[in-house]
Amino acid sequence: MFLVPALLLAVLSSLRLCRLAAASDPLLTGASAPGRSSDGPSRPPEPVEAAYLAGGPERVVDVTLVDMTGRGLLHIAHTGWTSVARPLPGTELESEVIAALGPDGQRRTDEVRREVAHGPSVGLLARSLAELGLAVTPGSRAAMAQAVTAVRVALLATVALGTTALGAVGARDLLTGAHDSLLAPAAWFVLPLILTAGTLLMARAEFHPVTPWAAPAGQQLLRALRPQRRTRDPLLTLVLRGPKALRDQRLRTALTVRSRKR
Repeated sequence: MFLVPALLLAVLSSLRLCRLAAASDPLLTGASAPGRSSDGPSRPPEPVEAAYLAGGPERVVDVTLVDMTGRGLLHIAHTGWTSVARPLPGTELESEVIAALGPDGQRRTDEVRREVAHGPSVGLLARSLAELGLAVTPGSRAAMAQAVTAVRVALLATVALGTTALGAVGARDLLTGAHDSLLAPAAWFVLPLILTAGTLLMARAEFHPVTPWAAPAGQQLLRALRPQRRTRDPLLTLVLRGPKALRDQRLRTALTVRSRKR
């Protein structure tokens, strides 16, 4: 009575998670990295591409702001404001940043980040990376999170059902005077426990070793960029680790200060 629900929960939840994992595997879907072809090696990802894979839409905007500041197009103040220095954008994404700064040419940095992160350029970047098999689509990311949660629930339910079953056997023995061993019923519940725990370990190892934004192929690209962090390039540090990892205190403060919500 208790074993059947535990087995059903374990099998169904684990099967769902494995199917989602197979659907995101580039070896099975045939997806390739940016610039990869059968005639030559793949090109390195652009900073905004790597930024999305490492930290999502807001990381893309942070990298764009810092890059534009380095080229003298913007000024990022440690007070949390960004202003236009030279309105000469080179890409659609940079044009959106300039537009987000408004007619006065200055605005809170976190407000610009939120607006541009939900804009069409970042959305197009996310879709293109997902089509190449490098990024996880928003729907797939939500489905994966739900599937992982379902396996965790199945694991906890197995423990609860197994404990209840052993308690019921113990209570029956107490009432009838029998001395049945609890090893046999306990052994049956080991099967769904192993299945759910093993699936969760697989999910931990395969799905989120680097970032929840990147698919397995995208995670490989990020791993390839890691040795380059030794160059102490602030833009690469920002791409891979985010604003809090920047050595420049003024720049770190400028990107991490948040406006107070009224």
